[in-house]
Amino acid sequence: MRIGVPRESKDQEFRVGMTPDGVRVLAQAGHEVLVEAGAGEGSGFPDAAFEAAGARMVSTGVAWSEPELLVKVKEPNREEAGLLSAGQVLFTYLHLAAEPELAERLCEAGVIAIAYETIQNSDGAFPVLAPMSEVAGRLATQIGVTLLQKNRGGKGLLVGGVPGVMRGRITVIGAGVVGINAVRVGHALGADVAVLDVDLARLTYLYDIFRGELDTLYSNRANIARLVTESDLVVGAVYIHGRRAPTLVTEDMVAAMDPGSVVVDVAVDQGGCIETIHPTTHSDPTYIKHGVVHYGVANMPGAVPRTSTFALTNTTFPYIERIASGGVEQAVRDDSSLRLGANVWQGHLVCEGVAESLGRPYVPLERLLDSLDAL
Repeated sequence: MRIGVPRESKDQEFRVGMTPDGVRVLAQAGHEVLVEAGAGEGSGFPDAAFEAAGARMVSTGVAWSEPELLVKVKEPNREEAGLLSAGQVLFTYLHLAAEPELAERLCEAGVIAIAYETIQNSDGAFPVLAPMSEVAGRLATQIGVTLLQKNRGGKGLLVGGVPGVMRGRITVIGAGVVGINAVRVGHALGADVAVLDVDLARLTYLYDIFRGELDTLYSNRANIARLVTESDLVVGAVYIHGRRAPTLVTEDMVAAMDPGSVVVDVAVDQGGCIETIHPTTHSDPTYIKHGVVHYGVANMPGAVPRTSTFALTNTTFPYIERIASGGVEQAVRDDSSLRLGANVWQGHLVCEGVAESLGRPYVPLERLLDSLDAL
């Protein structure tokens, strides 16, 4: 199979979809790997390393037009989507529930689009989402406490406090992979940490592993409102399979926070769980609304590309090998987890959560595969 690795185009997105080691394995298996020139430089992989591994370095146009399988990190922009052609397989983060225009373009292009974030194991875990969620969760607290500094627009607070001075309060909404990593950093910094979720078993788990040294509350409107208004830093860490994130923190709650407080919404690429959030970039990461500093960078792990690229490709590469060796149709038939990753299949939305969020018809992938069998 011919596999393409285009250069990422989002603002200060330095990750790359494949490492030279991955290229070497694929090349030795007889596949042709086309890497766009400069694609790995931001992660510390020069073109020479890809060439030595067996890749062919190509231009942007070739990287998008010639491959049968395209491996990326983030969703294509408008121009890149226009380079796609029917039958190609796009394997990347997509977050289509918050991107109706991109969903429409992918359907029109006739591609098969498999989203990292909706690949789900039988135990409910999201294996490809998890490593970037770990990075994003840790960064969310790390960045948030930095933004609390007065010179960064915040209230001028040290969250761990000092003897004789109260600690700062951090509230994390969501106790999944993002949430637990945000809690871990906040707890290590000595902050007064609270976490909310609707899964009581998950809250019990967090209470136990942190030896009761944090508040665990059931996520309802009253608890959210009370904690948000009392907090110095709020981290949004909500994810629902394929769907747009629910709005849990209202504008009124944000307006009731102290001036100079901070909100960081990791769910911003799914629409955000904080009503006042909108996507920002690494170049212009924050804005102030109701006196509260908002951080809404949608590709947070891109700030630490070396770590992120290794962590991401550890989980994506087995799926890439599966698609390359047997074709995408056989791969999704054989792997139920990968099958759940399919969002768009040659003009149809085959992820129920995405279709529901966009108000578009949902077509079960099994039905399409059965129709192919009948031909």
